[in-house]
Amino acid sequence: MADTRTDRTSFKDLCIDAADPAVLGAFWAEVLGLRMEDRGDNVRLVGAEPEQAIWINAVPEPKTVKQRVHLDVHTDAISRLVTAGASVVDTAQPWTVLTDPEGGEFCGFVRPVDRVPGYRLYELIVDAHDPAAIATWWGDVLGLEPRRDAGSEEGDRVLGPGAGLPCEVVFGAVSEPKTVKNRIHWDVWGDTPTLLAAGATLLRARDEEIGWDVLADPEGNEFCVFVRS
Repeated sequence: MADTRTDRTSFKDLCIDAADPAVLGAFWAEVLGLRMEDRGDNVRLVGAEPEQAIWINAVPEPKTVKQRVHLDVHTDAISRLVTAGASVVDTAQPWTVLTDPEGGEFCGFVRPVDRVPGYRLYELIVDAHDPAAIATWWGDVLGLEPRRDAGSEEGDRVLGPGAGLPCEVVFGAVSEPKTVKNRIHWDVWGDTPTLLAAGATLLRARDEEIGWDVLADPEGNEFCVFVRS
């Protein structure tokens, strides 16, 4: 039976902090197969589907620690990512760990050229203290059933597809705590009172400067809530 709840939360878009949105936007547009739009101080990347939108937003603070949220991408060659502006960090895994032009970590997964999709975001990886608990929380919010990652021995959990997600979201176990604001976060369509009742924390309410609420999930991951107009 279809979910008819009017307060059901769904994915809206991704956001990436940047010191130079034009440079970082051009990089991610090339890597992900998106088109770049100038939005004043910020940049918006768009694809064939609404959920493929990514905002590259100007922020004053630089990257200081390993990102707790990062992107995994499809590619036909790591050299293509390097040509776009990435730097290789680690090749010891079945995938390649790289950094973008501002030092943000991401992983490249090489595929045969005929298996690389037009939109090349493979999955969104979220570091977690308790993957099962936070995946269950987001699963309840989005109306999705989390499942164990068959390829992980650490109890990682996976959400998606569904609820407007453009890719699977993988919550992976890490030992280090969250210490700074995430430089990658997601926006959702939703109802703030419902999310607060579910266990989210209000960080900033919409005001004369912003038309959305900024919340954090139970592990402190920031996300923004928009009301459908």
